[in-house]
Formats: sequence, C-alpha cells, structure tokens
Amino acid sequence: MSTAILTGQPVPGSSLEGDLRSLGFDVRLASDAGETETLLAAVPADQRVAVVDARFVGHPHALRLGLTDPRFAASALPGAISVQPEARRALSRAVARESSASGGLAVATENLAKRIAAALDADGVAVHHPELGTLVAAVPTDPQERNEARQAVAAVDDEAVRLRSAVKARDGFFTTYCISPYSRYLARWCARRGLTPNQVTTASLLTALIAAGCAATGTRAGFVAAGLLLLFSFVLDCTDGQLARYSLQYSTLGAWLDATFDRAKEYAYYAGLALGAARGGDDVWALALGAMILQTCRHVVDFSFNEANHDATANTSPTAALSDKLDSVGWTVWVRRMIVLPIGERWAMIAVLTALTTPRITFYALLIGCAFAATYTTAGRVLRSLTRKARRTDRAARALADLTDSGPLAELVNRVTRGAVRYAPALVAFAAGALVVLGAALSPYGSWWPVLGAAVYVLLSPVAVARPLKGALDWLVPPFFRAAEYLTVLVLAAKADVNGALPAAFGLVAAVAYHHYDTVYRIRGNAGAPPHWLVRAIGGHEGRTLLVTVLAASLTAAQFKVALTVIAVAVALLVLVESIRFWVSAGAPAVHDEGEPA
Repeated sequence: MSTAILTGQPVPGSSLEGDLRSLGFDVRLASDAGETETLLAAVPADQRVAVVDARFVGHPHALRLGLTDPRFAASALPGAISVQPEARRALSRAVARESSASGGLAVATENLAKRIAAALDADGVAVHHPELGTLVAAVPTDPQERNEARQAVAAVDDEAVRLRSAVKARDGFFTTYCISPYSRYLARWCARRGLTPNQVTTASLLTALIAAGCAATGTRAGFVAAGLLLLFSFVLDCTDGQLARYSLQYSTLGAWLDATFDRAKEYAYYAGLALGAARGGDDVWALALGAMILQTCRHVVDFSFNEANHDATANTSPTAALSDKLDSVGWTVWVRRMIVLPIGERWAMIAVLTALTTPRITFYALLIGCAFAATYTTAGRVLRSLTRKARRTDRAARALADLTDSGPLAELVNRVTRGAVRYAPALVAFAAGALVVLGAALSPYGSWWPVLGAAVYVLLSPVAVARPLKGALDWLVPPFFRAAEYLTVLVLAAKADVNGALPAAFGLVAAVAYHHYDTVYRIRGNAGAPPHWLVRAIGGHEGRTLLVTVLAASLTAAQFKVALTVIAVAVALLVLVESIRFWVSAGAPAVHDEGEPA
C-alpha cells in the first residue's frame, strides 16, 4: 500500500481523495507542514509516499502518471510529488526544513508540494515531470480558477488520452495501422481483468512457440496455422507494452521478459520452419542460421551506434540534417520506416510467406529483405559518423568495449603487448574477422588453416580495443566481432556436412546471441556489462572462435556435431542462470524499449 498525504484544508465536493484511493493510495490529511512531517515519519520506509495539495484539480490519469510510475525515484506534477523508498530520506529532509520554517502555520501548506520538488532537485534527486499533453493538473487559488479547471477537466476525455498514450509514439507502419488500432483495446480489456504485462508477454511467447511447433509439422495446414499464430503472437507482443503503459505496470522482471522474448520467439520460429522443411526433404538449416545471424548483427549495429552517440557532444551532421528534412515530408517517414523491415513488417512477411509458400522461399525473402535493410541503415550511419563533428564520452567508449565481449585470450595478448600496437579499430576488427571466416570457407573440413586464421584473429582482435573506442567508426567493432564469430560457426558446421551439425550450430549461436542481447540491455539500463567471471567462463568471442576451429580440425564430423551441442548447452546454462539471477533481483533496472522498432 502506498500513502498519500493531503496538505491543507479539504475542498468541499472535491473528488481528489477518491481518485487517490482508486490509484492504491491510503490517504492521510495534514493541516500544516509539521503534521505532514509527523505523518511522513509514520509511513514505513519501504513504501511509496506522495504529498498532494488538497486544492489539486485534474484528471485521474494525470495523477497516475505523476504519482505511480515505478521507473522513477521521484516524480511530480503541479500540486503533487511522489517518491519511492530510495528518495525517502531526501523527502524527509525537505519536509523537515519546511516544518521548521513554517513555525506551525497552516498557511505554509500552500504550494508545499512545489517547494518540496524544488528542494529535492536542489538535493540532487532527479525529479521526473511526466508529459501530460491535454491532461489537466492544476492548483487553483480561488473559486473562479477552480471552476475553470473543472471545466477544462470535463472537456478532455481522460480515458481516450490514456488509450492513445498506451501506444508507442514511434512505431512501424504495420504496427501503427494494422495492430495498434485494436490492440490498445485488448490492453484495456486485460487491465480491467487484472492481467499483468508479464502474463501477456508469456502468452505471446507460448503462442509463438506453438506457431513454431505447427511449422515444424511440415504440412500445409501446419504452415497456415503457424502464420496465423505468429501474427496473433505479435498482437500480444504489442499488447503487453501497451498494457504496461496503460496501467503503468513496469517491473524489472517485465523488462527482462520484454527484452529477450521477442528474439526467442523469432529464432524459435526459424527453427520450426527449418524442422518443417526437413520433414519435406528440404534442408534449410543453413538459411535459418544465416537469417538469425543477419538479424542479430543488425541489432548489434543498432545498439552499438546508439550507444556510441548516446551522449556525444556537438552531435550534428549534414546527413542528420537531410534526414530531418525528409521527416518533414509525411510519406517519406513511413517509407523509411518500412524499408528497414522492423519487427511488425518482418513478422507479417514471415507469416504470409509461411502460409502461402515454402520455408525456403520464406528464408530467401527474409535474407534479401534484411540484407537490404542492413545495408541501408548501416550506410546511413556510416555517413552520419563520417560527417558529424562529435566528441564521444568515456561512457560511450566503455559501452562499446563491453559490447565487444573480449575474453581472457584478448586480455592476455593486451597484457603481453601492453597495448603497444594501436591502429584503426574498425579496420582491424574487419580484417581479423574476414581472415578467420575466409580461412574456414576456403578450406576443406578438417583443415588446420582455419585454426591458423583463428589464431591470427586472437592476436589481432585485442588491437582493436587497445585504446578507448571514441573514433568516428569505432561503433563498428562489436558488429564485426559478432559477424566473425557467428559466420565461422556457420561455415564450419556446413563444411562438416553431417546430419545435425547445422542445428547444433544454430543452438550455439542462439545461446551466444542471447548473452550479447543480455549485455546490451544491461548497458541500456545503466547497470554495466555482465560480470567479468561470466565473460571469462564462456571464453569471449575470440576464445570461442578459436575453440570451434580447433574442434573442427581435430574431430570427425560426427564428433564435431556432438562438441557443438555440448558447448551450446554449457554456454546456455551459464548465461541463462546469471541473466535470470540478475533480472529478477531487486537491483535490476526497469528497461523498456520505447525507441525504434527492432
């Protein structure tokens, strides 16, 4: 239970107390600052507490936005402020100062919430001020102002605003026009029945897994059912975020589920399509793994570029200016959003092609579409990076270093060389990755040439991170490392040419990719990278690449398949256990993706 302290004399006919109770607050009344201090001291330290001016007039959803959002330690709107336990001490100090200054005068409660918010700001507590839009939140000082405020409240449909704000402000064309117009009402239906976003997220995952199972049957009926279920899974995927925004039900566990389940659903569906094709005598595991690698590398490009420029100063470029001009022309916005093949368009394409064609055609279309989208977005970001005059910060450099996922072998090389060799990081990373991938592609299975290429990769990859990654194109280093590791596994498994090698490689890449996604969302939540022991335990990108090439050179194809399976299981267990421990812990950040659709 949260507590709201109403300060000042209650206003006859006001619905404020009832509105606060409907939001889950236990309401207490305080006639002056001294009584506010006494009531605040009586509230348990682990509870949220709000201080609200009794004269407040506004929409219930304005109060919800300002007083109940769990993502912020302190939040305020005109006439009200709310703090979570981590900001209680600062609130207590501010109220104590107000009580001491008032000398027990009741008039001191006027604008008390506003003064407390200013005191918290001065005390270094970040106070969130929600964007209210057309919602009303005011503290009228006389009957005329109160009447005008009440008329303004009546003129705006609180529920309509709440439904609109449940939808992402920026989303893909398919999601905006084909899903959100009705999924927001599904979100409201879930809220009124007490369902949580986590439950809807889990339902979306289960639906996608059933869709993958239908695709794995290899029958036309199974493919049609798979396509329909995949679309319904996406509807639920939109609904869970809309439900979270509609009811402000954000949580650390929800952040973890939302951050990982989209990828789990999509990649499980790829596996289902590959299994279904195999039942029909068509082996498309290489295409399925290639699609997963391409999509994962696209995401790494997105994450690396955004982190590199998260807090860059003087962040301007002619390319960005041109992009802003294009955004001013309405139709170009939707075209540009569609050609990057965001999750809505991508899943719709996969669902339709699954139902009407074959898995092979579906993967061909997916690979071509994603390759075009990756080329378009990466080229634009390279141009922006080369033309903008920006100075990257230490935080950005640290984030990129964490995203490289360098392991113990890279650390050893750096210690031996003491970072003596320093060159263009992106160029070195590309050259090192190309060397190991080409070595695997141009040699027969069992050759030791890929091992030599991997050894050179181990020696060169630390050169790319020998200095802070603050250069214009240094954000390309993590994607190059991801592509090198994943493609090496794909090529060697394909070269083994034994039944089960590519599915085992699919499992290994999926486990490692999960680790990389987990790293990204921790960094975005300002929680830092996964613990160093985990990165060392799973070898880092260079260690895993070298290990896979050695196994391919020293084992038979059948033994290599078993080895890939064992490594996949070991990596999956380590990263999942640590990830679950972190995301369900009290210290995990509440990360919710409100940016561009993935």
